[in-house]
Amino acid sequence: MNKKWIIAAFMLLSVCVNAQQKTPRQLFPGLFESVQSSDLFPDNKIFVDCTPKYPPARIMKAYNEQLGKAGFDLKEFVTDNFTVPSGVTHAFQTNVEDGIRKHIDTLWQVLQRKPDEASKLSSLAALPKPYIVPGGRFREVYYWDSYFTMLGLQESKQTKVIGNMIDNFAYLIDTYGFIPNGNRAYYLTRSQPPFFSLMVSLLAKSEGNKILLKYQPQLVKEYNYWMLGGTTLAKNQAIHRAVRMADGTLLNRYWDESDEPREESYIKDVDAAKTTKQTLPDFYHHIRAAAASGWDFSSRWFSDASTLSTIETADLAPVDLNCLLYNLELTIARSYQLKGNNKLYMAYTAKAQTRKKAILKYFWDEKTGWFQDYKWATNKQANIPTLAAVFPLAFKIATAAQAQKVADGLKANFLKPGGLVTTLNFSGQQWDAPNGWAPLQYMAIDGLENYGHSELAKDIATRWLQLNIRVFKKTGKLLEKYNVVDTSLTAGGGEYPLQDGFGWTNGVLLKLMNRYHYEEKQGE
Repeated sequence: MNKKWIIAAFMLLSVCVNAQQKTPRQLFPGLFESVQSSDLFPDNKIFVDCTPKYPPARIMKAYNEQLGKAGFDLKEFVTDNFTVPSGVTHAFQTNVEDGIRKHIDTLWQVLQRKPDEASKLSSLAALPKPYIVPGGRFREVYYWDSYFTMLGLQESKQTKVIGNMIDNFAYLIDTYGFIPNGNRAYYLTRSQPPFFSLMVSLLAKSEGNKILLKYQPQLVKEYNYWMLGGTTLAKNQAIHRAVRMADGTLLNRYWDESDEPREESYIKDVDAAKTTKQTLPDFYHHIRAAAASGWDFSSRWFSDASTLSTIETADLAPVDLNCLLYNLELTIARSYQLKGNNKLYMAYTAKAQTRKKAILKYFWDEKTGWFQDYKWATNKQANIPTLAAVFPLAFKIATAAQAQKVADGLKANFLKPGGLVTTLNFSGQQWDAPNGWAPLQYMAIDGLENYGHSELAKDIATRWLQLNIRVFKKTGKLLEKYNVVDTSLTAGGGEYPLQDGFGWTNGVLLKLMNRYHYEEKQGE
């Protein structure tokens, strides 16, 4: 059979299966809550990633029959009826003496997954082509992680792998109308920061403008997902991911369609909800919206800057999200220009210019010299400085004067021995001080280079590279995040232990090493 027909048949089968795919909580009511509320697994994500050995109806019948009987053992029941997943990278050992470049080259193979088999039993949403997972507990593809992973794949000349991953994301858009947080059934209510247009542009650098034309339908579909319902909004209202600002401009927010605890963090959400004064649906919407942002969790989303119970993510228009959508509008415009469709080229260019004007109006705080998120419902800026402020520089939206002030602020407040700290708050959340993250280092460095602040950009990159290499030589691992304040310590905070692997760390590390001609011995 022709290879294209095989792929087409796979996709048709997957659409049929995915249309019926239910989450673990939907498939195993009662059993799910019992397992997730117990100490059976150290991490709630383990059970939702288990593969049932038998049809769910059979498992539930057995569970309900055995539950009330003497001697019932929940752990034994789960072991008998489910296959527990193993860690992706836990068994991988490296020879530090071979060097960090060799380590990354090997990790591309360790972290690569084969095409999935469509299944009604697993929570995995099947993908038709190979892909790279982040590592550790993250056994599936993740949306915004993948762009930064691709930066390293590009440096490793792994263009085919990049193409496969973009094809998978295009498939997800065609199947669901958007790119989910990850390819799991329990992620199908939210997306993540929309980096798809940057992925397409990255591949176009090596494959030419035909790539923009190839993925134009999916670029437009993703845009429509983010703007859904926006035309019906009155001022200071929001629906789904669209927000109508006070002047009538449409901007966007992070959003998740569900108002229940996240299945992969069920007991943590249930426990956290006991501390809030919000209604449970509102609280869970805000929690899930923060997960959609990728910054889960950060004082950025808290009204009092310290307590998760005051989370208000969905009430904010985030500066980074709107910069990403500005780029999506420009990319779509460019694709129509290549097609010779001047009407739609002008239409999307106008959308981008309107958004740019709104970004400068709503997110720039002249008093602090910083780009801040905006509280759309109450018409005021958030007052928590974060690294999201670098996104207007990364997408060339900021003026030269604004970029200078951001550069000054980064140097004075955010620059630490190991790179840039995510916020200035030591809240205990993982997207706060003292932690630094590869994607935000990269966006800051790229943004500074756009405005000629090359010395500061190189300084940030050098500190980050030295930290990554130092930890690698000590542990043989590349980590999900790092403590950039005290470089003798590992990172902390968050809902789960520190993960190794790690897709976006590998990608950014390799990209920056090549950009600044930096080698391991310089980190000694």
